[in-house]
Amino acid sequence: MAVTAPTRLDLTARGAEGSRSARRLRRSGQVPGVIYGGGEDPLLFAVDARILRNTLAHAGAILEVSMDGGGTTPVLVKDVQRHPVRGDALHVDLLRVRMDEAIHTTVTLELVGAAVAPGVAQGGVLSQSVVDLNIEALPGDIPDAVQFDVSGLDINETATLGSVPAPRGVTFLDDPETIVATVTPPSSEPVEEEIETETGRVGEPATDDDVAMREAEGDTADEAAQAADEN
Repeated sequence: MAVTAPTRLDLTARGAEGSRSARRLRRSGQVPGVIYGGGEDPLLFAVDARILRNTLAHAGAILEVSMDGGGTTPVLVKDVQRHPVRGDALHVDLLRVRMDEAIHTTVTLELVGAAVAPGVAQGGVLSQSVVDLNIEALPGDIPDAVQFDVSGLDINETATLGSVPAPRGVTFLDDPETIVATVTPPSSEPVEEEIETETGRVGEPATDDDVAMREAEGDTADEAAQAADEN
């Protein structure tokens, strides 16, 4: 539940030149973005894609950004739009924050201790019902994640948000009765299922309709990826 000190990220200002300019930036290894909020005008920027990827992978919720080598501003990573196939960042939204004002955001709930939970040891299945938690906290108190120990859960037991300890300075905004984890009993009888593929049963040749469907789905995926590249 540790809070990571803000990591610095250097940005380069850019003009509003439309989607064609954004595509040129991506081809040159840059990611376009916008920084807004804090009672100031929005600013467009570009950032090195490799540096951004490494920063997002290792930084906490709050970044200290510097535009063209100027002073730093604390920001919250509000949204990262990604390529639907490759997962590369296509655009990033940054929200200016004040370190002395609480904000609403989301953090990931991580379940720990599942391997030694009595219910799991008896063959039960642990299910996580909630992944993101809505919280209120000062920017400096936002944790990388909230961990919850489920090592005591038995079969047919559930855990609610009310049993998750909130980190210091953090207030949960969701209903305390929200179920976050459940251990269900193992299936009493194995269910035999026929193995099928999208084009028919294993070992059977694909029909003309199957081939047409595959080609149509491939065209749709290609169109989606091309549309994402153009945004």
